[in-house]
Amino acid sequence: MIKRGAGHVQFLLWAFTLVFLLGWLSGELAWVLVFSFGAYIVWTLVQALRLHAWLDSSREGKHVPESYGLWGDLFEGLYQLEQKNSSTQRALRTMIERVRASTDALKDGVIMTDAIGHIDWWNQSAQKLFRFRPDKDRGEVLTNLIRSPGFKKYFEAKQYGEPLELSAPHNANLRLRLEITLFGEDERLIVVHDVTRLHRLEEMRRDFVSNVSHEMRTPLTVIRGYLETVIDAADMSPKWQRPMRTMMQQAQRLEVLLNDLLLLEKYETEDVQRHAKPVNVVNLLQSVCHDAQLLSGEREHEISLDCQTEVALRGLENQLRSAFSNLIFNAVKYTPEGGSIRVRWWQDQRGAHLSVKDTGCGFDPVHIPRLTERFYRADPSRDNTTGGSGLGLAIVKHVLINHGAKLEIHSQLHQGSEFICHFPLAAVIPERNSELAAS
Repeated sequence: MIKRGAGHVQFLLWAFTLVFLLGWLSGELAWVLVFSFGAYIVWTLVQALRLHAWLDSSREGKHVPESYGLWGDLFEGLYQLEQKNSSTQRALRTMIERVRASTDALKDGVIMTDAIGHIDWWNQSAQKLFRFRPDKDRGEVLTNLIRSPGFKKYFEAKQYGEPLELSAPHNANLRLRLEITLFGEDERLIVVHDVTRLHRLEEMRRDFVSNVSHEMRTPLTVIRGYLETVIDAADMSPKWQRPMRTMMQQAQRLEVLLNDLLLLEKYETEDVQRHAKPVNVVNLLQSVCHDAQLLSGEREHEISLDCQTEVALRGLENQLRSAFSNLIFNAVKYTPEGGSIRVRWWQDQRGAHLSVKDTGCGFDPVHIPRLTERFYRADPSRDNTTGGSGLGLAIVKHVLINHGAKLEIHSQLHQGSEFICHFPLAAVIPERNSELAAS
C-alpha cells in the first residue's frame, strides 16, 4: 500500500524545529543543519530516481513506488491517474472492437480514408467487394486501388450530394453504389452498396418496356388504319359513328403513350455529353410557344415569352425541345380558357433558368415529390380529359438530368403552378458566342 503523507508542510516545519533544537543543544547547529538538509536532498533525489525509473520502464503490471509526505501524495496521484487512464483505454478498446464487429456484420462495405485518400480501415464486406489485401493495401491511396476515371473525378471533387454507381474493379458483372460522407478534416467515410440485383431489374424493366412498346406499335397501326377506313366510309351507320370515334381517340391516346415510353427509354440511354452541340434556346422557345398558341386554339390563352438573355445551352436540341414542350403544353392543357401562361428565360451567377408559370387549377404541394415519377398523376381524372400519358414530367426530369440541370416545382390548389429548370454554368454558352448556337 502507498502511505500518504499528511500535512507535509507541517511535517517539514516540525522537522526543521527538531533539527534546530538538536543543533542548539549539541552546540553544533551549523553542522546539524548541513547534515539534515543534505540527507533530505539525497532522499529527494532517490525518490526522483525511483519515479524516473518507473516512468522510463514498461509499467505493465508494475506498481507505482511507495513513499511518504509530498512524494507519497505525488505517487498516489500518479497511481490514480494511471488507473483512470487504464480504465479509459479498456473502455475505448472495447468500444472499438464492438464497432469493428458490428461493421463487419454489415452487408454493405465501409471504408475510411484520410484527407489525402489513404485507406485507414475497411470492413469485411468492403474487403470482399474490392478484394483488398490486409497486409499490403492498408495505407494505400484508394484511387490507386479503384482504377476508374469516373470514381477518381467523383472522389476528388468533394461534391457528394448524389451517389456514384460503378462496376466492381475485379468483377464487371457486380454493380456498386458508393455514398461518401466528409468528416473531420476532409476525411471520408465511404459506404458501398451492392446494387447488382436492382441494376439487373432496371435493365429488365427497360428491355420489357422497349420490347412491348415496339411490339404493340404494329398491331396498333393496323387497328388505327381499319378504324380510319370505317369512319371515313360513306355507308357507315350513324349509330356506330360515336363508338368508332371514341375508339379512334383511345387508339391515338395509346399511340401517344407508346411514343412517350420509347422516347423516355431513348433519353435514359442517350449519351448527351458525347453528342452535345450549341442550342439556340431563344429560337427554340419561340418555336415551342408558337406551337402552344396553336394548341390553345379557341381557348385563347395569353402566352407570353420573356427572354432576358441570349445565352445558348450545350446539349441536344431534340431533348430540350421535348422537355420545354412538355412543360409549356401541360400549362396550356391545365389552364382554363382565357388564362395566362408566362415563359421566362434568364441568367444569373448560378447559371441559366427557364420558368413556365400558369394560372391553371394547380395541385396540392403534397404531390410535388412524386410528380416526376412515371404515370403518377396528382389528379387522375384530369388526364382522362386531356389525353396525357403520365410520362411528360418523367421525360422532363431525365432530359434535365442528362444536361446536369434540376427541376423546381411550386404550386397551390386553384392558384396555378410554376416549373423552373435550373441549368448549371457548365452547360451555358456565353452571349458573345451565341452565334455558334444558330440553327
